[in-house]
Amino acid sequence: MYGYAVPERCDFHCGDIFDGKYRIERQLGEGSFGTVYKVSDPNGNEYAAKLLKLWAVVPEVSKNLRDRFTMEFETGRIRSDNLVHSHSYGEIKGNPYIIMEFCPNGDLRHYASSHNVDYVRVGKQVLCGLRDLHGCGKVHRDLKPENVLLRRDNTAVLTDFGISGDRNKRMTERGWIGKPQQIFGTYPYMPPEQVNPPRGGQATVLPTTDIFSFGVMMYELLVGDLPFGELNENTLHTYLANGKTGKWDRNALRRADKSDVWLPIIEGCLIPNFKERFQTTEEIIRMLPGGSDADSGYAEPAHRSFMNVRNGILLRVMQGEEYGKVYCLDRLLHGNRILTIGRMDESVRNSIPVRETSSAYVSRRHCTLELDQSTGQWFIRDGQWVPDNGAWKPSLNGTYVNSAEADEYGMPIKPGDIISIGDVKLRVEGY
Repeated sequence: MYGYAVPERCDFHCGDIFDGKYRIERQLGEGSFGTVYKVSDPNGNEYAAKLLKLWAVVPEVSKNLRDRFTMEFETGRIRSDNLVHSHSYGEIKGNPYIIMEFCPNGDLRHYASSHNVDYVRVGKQVLCGLRDLHGCGKVHRDLKPENVLLRRDNTAVLTDFGISGDRNKRMTERGWIGKPQQIFGTYPYMPPEQVNPPRGGQATVLPTTDIFSFGVMMYELLVGDLPFGELNENTLHTYLANGKTGKWDRNALRRADKSDVWLPIIEGCLIPNFKERFQTTEEIIRMLPGGSDADSGYAEPAHRSFMNVRNGILLRVMQGEEYGKVYCLDRLLHGNRILTIGRMDESVRNSIPVRETSSAYVSRRHCTLELDQSTGQWFIRDGQWVPDNGAWKPSLNGTYVNSAEADEYGMPIKPGDIISIGDVKLRVEGY
């Protein structure tokens, strides 16, 4: 249907040769959509192999799963000291796989159960990993102790940038269990705007999503309990209600180690209103001891070429179905100073039509770009002018530059800025 081989079942056991090169050492984990193995190559190098089990899903959802799996591979290629590295991508009997870095000390939850952990150090490394993701226009959306791995030297690295390896992900989709909407994430760590999206049931995913999850995760690691109370299927409603109102046990945190450091940080992470929450990981890093001197391991070098404007400004899709696609703004103008962005739809002609088939987060008339020809400065405005109505129509879910919301009056954009429209991230670059 999509030009791929029909997936066949793949069952691997210890000692089997994986794709003619890698020897299966053992299974590391299994979820609804994927299995992760420890493998070794002929030279004795150890890796993790994540296999997407497309044979186990209905055809209607396989394209979306494959796309997200590819995005996970691409995310693992971001240069960062605190992200699990992707090494290669392939396919076995129609099922994609990723060969990635193997972290022998396992995930943070299991490691912390039997070792003393320097949570200031680990917290700082997690924040650096998030910063590198956010700087490349990506949001993790499922940060929790199981998705923080530890290298042999105990450096903390983030993993699971997709949906294949976690049985606890909530995912519904038409053709899977009959519902057309997806919910990603794990409830104990999800912020209120992710659990109950505003603006008619949809939401824009921002770095503040990960910041809330970071607060929940660190509280749990420091205290030993979740912040908003006991959680099971009978108490889920109360737990989520406490998160929505900011009701959590601060006294338990005050009894934890280094509470003077962590209390103001977690307070700022767990604010229910995402606009009042910490907006960037940099704010939190600076609050940690030695934070101002932290080696960021930043995703790209300081002399990043896309920060330099030589000929003009472009937008690059960093997260979305058209990952990597580039729009050179000056080449799209055609004699005017206005460009429009919106969901690809035959009823609306946008200068930049965004393909989004798996959700409806991007409005048909989402936002407007405007060039100040006297200064060469670009501005972005939420919504578009609708001639038939003779009025300005805002988007359903908002337009954000980094974590700041743009309104109809506009805000300037510059190279390095991340524009968020629904689930799609566009990076402003010079060229």
